[in-house]
Amino acid sequence: MDKRLVYISCILSALILGNTHSAQAFYGKELCKYPEFTCLKIKKNDSWEKLWPDPQKRDLVMRLNRTNLPLDNRSWVVVPKNLASLTLMDLAPFPSQMNTANKKLILVDLDKLAFGAYDAQGTLVYWGPVSGGKNFCSDIQEGCSTPPGTYWINVKRGPDCYSTIFPVDTQGGAPMPYCMFFNQGYALHGSEAVPGYNASHGCVRLYPEDAEWLDEQFAVIGTKVMITSSDTEPTLPYAPS
Repeated sequence: MDKRLVYISCILSALILGNTHSAQAFYGKELCKYPEFTCLKIKKNDSWEKLWPDPQKRDLVMRLNRTNLPLDNRSWVVVPKNLASLTLMDLAPFPSQMNTANKKLILVDLDKLAFGAYDAQGTLVYWGPVSGGKNFCSDIQEGCSTPPGTYWINVKRGPDCYSTIFPVDTQGGAPMPYCMFFNQGYALHGSEAVPGYNASHGCVRLYPEDAEWLDEQFAVIGTKVMITSSDTEPTLPYAPS
């Protein structure tokens, strides 16, 4: 294996196991302290497609920066220096193995801005960016953060799912493709607006392709969903190495 790839994996593993209270270290400018990453300043007229014509490399950089929005929303991005040799799982912000009590688990960390899908053997098989609820929503004049806790998928409504509440001025209609409800009106769902910070009314926004994968290939009614943050770390132990 490429020595620099091992080095990046070691960096991320150390951050996961040793710095769980430094959420920015998984995706923000903290990574630029390490020699295997760089912070690239975005120039006028730059785009994801212009800077990374290869769709796989582009996808990795976007995921590392936790956003699917155009680059005009950012002044910088973090980029791995050995991007050509990396895979999605090399950049995973979660441990590769957890004790999930022989059950599938969707782990959502609102501070890492990411979810991880663990199979029944406790192996991390997929991960992606998320955007959870923000602290306060001006349109409803109340807090709208996503409540931490342990839940289970109880409703799935497929690609045509939409909100019956938001936008409030139209009494609903916002697209929520591949919605998977886990706690009353709270759902995991696809969105074209995953901005790199928590910005929703409480639902967990995912890349549309990640929501589709979860809905069609992983999650079923009864799949456990754990919502956590650096202040409410998961109670499930890491599996012995």
